[in-house]
Amino acid sequence: MGKKYLLTMALLAAAGTTAMAQPTPPPQPPAPPRARGSMGVYVTRGPRLGVGVVDIDPDRAKALKLKEPRGAEVTMVSEGTPAAKAGIRVGDVILEYNGQPVQGKEELQRLVRETPPGHQAKVALWRNGAPLEVTATVEEGPIPNFDSDNWPFGGNMPPMPPMPSIDIPRMVTTFQSTALGTDCETLGPDSQLAEFFGVKDGLLVRSVVRNSPAEKAGVKAGDVIVKLGDTHIATYRDLSAALRASRSAGATLPLTVVRNKHEMALNVTLQESGREHF
Repeated sequence: MGKKYLLTMALLAAAGTTAMAQPTPPPQPPAPPRARGSMGVYVTRGPRLGVGVVDIDPDRAKALKLKEPRGAEVTMVSEGTPAAKAGIRVGDVILEYNGQPVQGKEELQRLVRETPPGHQAKVALWRNGAPLEVTATVEEGPIPNFDSDNWPFGGNMPPMPPMPSIDIPRMVTTFQSTALGTDCETLGPDSQLAEFFGVKDGLLVRSVVRNSPAEKAGVKAGDVIVKLGDTHIATYRDLSAALRASRSAGATLPLTVVRNKHEMALNVTLQESGREHF
């Protein structure tokens, strides 16, 4: 065989030896598991319990020996929060909040949000196949202290890319009054909508439940509730306080609304199924 052939074979052998000598890269660790849609009161400033929860589906209800698939299963308890101080644990199922049955996480979030900070709340739990009740003192949630190694449960939010100049739809936060049968939005003194509806503040009625006390009283979507009984209504807490002061079923209260920039006096009669619990 010629020298050129031998040289070529030698080079190929050297190349193969080098390739085989290269170490195999180590396998990458698996990505951390994502949270199961947890809802935590820590995401905003306001009344908080300090838990992350998920809804209960039929399979989970069967595994937990629940009679029906309802409630909010606790998946996270923040250290030092009202939930932690009350003894609520991961794996507990919150079934009632201050006597109000909890169907899921959204209802629990609403009930906590409507509890004034500093007030106590009785929380009915399901733990290890048995009922249990604890008392938690709701507190004002602080602005989160972010931990860069633990986002989104406390870490720094990743930097946002530059945003183009566009018109972003206004975010609307509504709440439901079961006693009246309305979905309302708060109109603050600095709101352009307040000026548009001819009020300084109040609760803008966005929808009215059929056959509810509000509909029977003549309340319509677009009305602004400004007074209930002798109480001036500027926020949902004002409305809640006025309703709590008149718990009796069948109680008739004067309700003042602003319609087409003119005040209108109505009378609303509360019903048993519409009692509010906070």
